[in-house]
Amino acid sequence: MDLNGRTILITGGTGSLGKKLTRKILARYRPKRLVILSRDELKQSEMMQTFHDPCLRFFIGDVRDKERLYRAFDGVDYVVHAAALKQVPAAEYNPFEAIKTNVLGAQNVIDVCVDLGIKKVVALSTDKAANPINLYGATKLCSDKLFIAGNSYAGSKPTRFSVVRYGNVVGSRGSVIPLFLKMKDTGTLPLTDTRMTRFWITLDEGADFVLASLERMKGGEIFVPKIPSAKMTDVARAIAPNAQIKVIGIRAGEKLHETLISEDDGRLTLEYDTHFVIQPQFTWWGEERKNGGKPVTEGFVYSSDRNDCVLGVHEIKNIVQEFTNGEEGHILRAANN
Repeated sequence: MDLNGRTILITGGTGSLGKKLTRKILARYRPKRLVILSRDELKQSEMMQTFHDPCLRFFIGDVRDKERLYRAFDGVDYVVHAAALKQVPAAEYNPFEAIKTNVLGAQNVIDVCVDLGIKKVVALSTDKAANPINLYGATKLCSDKLFIAGNSYAGSKPTRFSVVRYGNVVGSRGSVIPLFLKMKDTGTLPLTDTRMTRFWITLDEGADFVLASLERMKGGEIFVPKIPSAKMTDVARAIAPNAQIKVIGIRAGEKLHETLISEDDGRLTLEYDTHFVIQPQFTWWGEERKNGGKPVTEGFVYSSDRNDCVLGVHEIKNIVQEFTNGEEGHILRAANN
């Protein structure tokens, strides 16, 4: 998809993914405008010092504030919705705040995009939205359903909505790898449960997948990349092989294993070489929209403990080494070497 001469807006654009998307868009295209919408003036100031392209625009605003969205979204062609309250414990303790941002904020984005005739919208989801057991996952599941339904809600308007869902991002704020690196010299690493597994993707791969999904989308799909899993005990061994693992117990709202596609969603899922698509249940969604995708087998579940691609300690060491060297790192490349 050619973004040259187009206007793109990223909600939550000062976050890790927003900054990575900004870097990629500016490197590949010459957009008319690239609008960064976020609540944090300090992060915007820091981002302004990093990026100096004249097409950049910075808007202080919150997805909870619909009137501000009308002003920020004016003249926009494409939206990537990355704004959310993402910390599981914080959402458990502040449920109404999570709902205001993740659910009501999503509805605001949908309303404004439809009213202004924005062409395409990709909303970011999470593995925690599949069979959620915590409030964060529940709000993101609700958000996903709102964005999918937005295609019907748009009626004759041109706006189309899709969702991108993936797992843990290596090295993102609050993730376990920076924590383990910080604690590796203490001789002890905390682990909630030795059976735990997680999906993994790098920031670079996540941003590429978002841009690819923006190009592929017809409206209503949930795009899920094929990414590897890792045992958390292997992550700990890769970072600090001689450290003692201290089991601290599963936290509120935490799962042993994460799911990207549940068994029920599997009945609607198509498989492609690099990703899956959970199809919407729309009357207008026909064979011509499948683009060669093959239905998965009956009973298919895409979860971190039932994944065909699992990172070993050696692969994890390579990824961690790239991360500590300030390199982006590619999980799929490491898994295939």
